[in-house]
Amino acid sequence: MENIVIVGGGAGGLALATQLGNKFKRSKTTKIILIDKNPSHIWKPLLHEVAAGSIDSTFDELSYRYHGKNKHFNFVLGSLETIDREKKKLVLAERVDENNELITPKQYVDYDYAVIAIGGISNDFGVPGAKDFCYFLEDKNQAERFHQHLLNQTDRLSCKSIKLDSNTQDQSTPILRIGIVGGGATGVELAAELQHTAQGLYGYQRESAGRVDYKITLIEAGPRILPALSEKLSKAAQRTLEKIGIEVRCDTGVKRCSKDGFETDNDTIECDIRVWAAGIKAPPQLAKIDGLESNKRNQLLVEPTLLSSNDDHIFVIGDCASCALPEGGFVPPRAQAAHQMASLVYKNLLRSKRRKTLKDFRYKDYGSLVSLSNFNTVGGLMSGFIGSEMRIGGPIARLAYLSLYRMHLLAIHGLYNSLLIAVAGRIHRAIKPKLKLH
Repeated sequence: MENIVIVGGGAGGLALATQLGNKFKRSKTTKIILIDKNPSHIWKPLLHEVAAGSIDSTFDELSYRYHGKNKHFNFVLGSLETIDREKKKLVLAERVDENNELITPKQYVDYDYAVIAIGGISNDFGVPGAKDFCYFLEDKNQAERFHQHLLNQTDRLSCKSIKLDSNTQDQSTPILRIGIVGGGATGVELAAELQHTAQGLYGYQRESAGRVDYKITLIEAGPRILPALSEKLSKAAQRTLEKIGIEVRCDTGVKRCSKDGFETDNDTIECDIRVWAAGIKAPPQLAKIDGLESNKRNQLLVEPTLLSSNDDHIFVIGDCASCALPEGGFVPPRAQAAHQMASLVYKNLLRSKRRKTLKDFRYKDYGSLVSLSNFNTVGGLMSGFIGSEMRIGGPIARLAYLSLYRMHLLAIHGLYNSLLIAVAGRIHRAIKPKLKLH
């Protein structure tokens, strides 16, 4: 029995496992295995909406075990610790519960071909206090913890403006100060979504008592936000953010984080809630795998075929792959890149089994879109087709942004089930609260 093992159930890994499972569903000689540290999948670009309470993750998440049963692959819950390349075994770390009691011991999974697709994590660049005092939005659990903390802090402050007895009432509106480091897509989208949350919370109050204002500060070390977009679109996004009351501070490097806020080169930005959304790197365990080459961001170096530079049985895709572009630079860490890589690895796995020459990866940049919640959407499209950026904004951009998620659903569910999910989503939004308040 030949094992093809995919480690990581993100955008690329899940799509690949689904494709391979359908391909080999009747095979008695090939088994497809997906490994992930979480029991369920949620599209990573949705995490800022989970954090802000705009969506309920229980509706949009997908159980790996259930999906594996339907799409003919096996699922193993576990986290990659290392790879024994000589014995061709993936080593999974032991799992413990919240009481530090053992759930499963260290596991060993045999592979004939392995696909590493464990994605990326936030890069704190070694800034003191970032890990201790900031929230990160790398998975659903972190997003939900942030959301609960947001609600708790809002409730604490709202008590200051609620009439607790007949004699006392504070007339001032308390302010919840939120600082976000990183002016990329995650930071910008989170800032806009939180402002939308604040406005939504006001709508649930029948009077001004209990109201809390959010003061959101977006901090970017570079000269402008959204460097992946054109300067014109970047400025348009910044104007939208400032119009809705978000303070944008560019050319501002963070030297230290504390429970009181962010220390910069010039001053201290006081914050009650701190989020780190700057930079991306691969998980550190990848750099420790014996014999595999990695860069300073822990990404594994790959050949144009997406095979690891030192192993003909290990493919690497997504944010954890360092894949050079022919024209210079590297493939950016985007969901569209992960999907494109997954498609090529699917073809190359089949070609390898047939002992055919593998194809090289050709990245096509279809543009970038950034959602500023209900306030605006900006982006550039189709640069991969026409060689230049077609700038869009407003309702058209919003429709294009939503279509990206639909394409992701199409890749893992197929056309019929994707249509059913779209219909169910509209019904869900019609009957459920606009915000998750618990």
